[in-house]
Amino acid sequence: MTMTLPGPDGRPRCRWCAAAPEFPAYHDREWGFPVADDRRLFEKLCLESFQSGLSWRTILVKRDNFRAAFHDFDIERIAAFTGADVERLLQDAGIVRHRGKIEAVINNAARARELVAEAGSLAAFVWRYEADAGSAPEPQTVSTTPAAVALSKALKQRGWKFVGPTTVYAFMQAMGLVNDHAEGCVTRAEAEQARRDFTRP
Repeated sequence: MTMTLPGPDGRPRCRWCAAAPEFPAYHDREWGFPVADDRRLFEKLCLESFQSGLSWRTILVKRDNFRAAFHDFDIERIAAFTGADVERLLQDAGIVRHRGKIEAVINNAARARELVAEAGSLAAFVWRYEADAGSAPEPQTVSTTPAAVALSKALKQRGWKFVGPTTVYAFMQAMGLVNDHAEGCVTRAEAEQARRDFTRP
């Protein structure tokens, strides 16, 4: 089975783009492009944890609601959330109302704050786990990798929650720690160029 399909403009893209109308723009502009901004990295880790057991489309269409509910994923503000905030979020129909995942975001914000003190930034920490490109599996053939397992383990050791290896690998794919665009995908070369130009934190 081919890993690409023609997009709206006729150019080949990763096959998963065809699964929802929201996916092509996300695929072309975000997925696989390297990120060094702590807020964006934290947001993605949180959203991937909310996705667990659900589809990415469910989360993507609610992303603006999540951003509003969690103050644009400001680590300091979320770390200060209280039980009252948990109850507020459980009443917010615009997000996924899962108590465990909401509480995990608050916990992880506190852990992220500690990690920034340890490593200088969240970006500096997670980019330590970028695997050598030569060891990468064929695009979109695995659900996790040794690098994702290692990052997941390191986060869990520091008290993070809902950061299993599959969740972490999805985060790494999206944030450009690996270029997992399919061979032949029109965006693969663009993402790879962005990775070459990217200054690792």
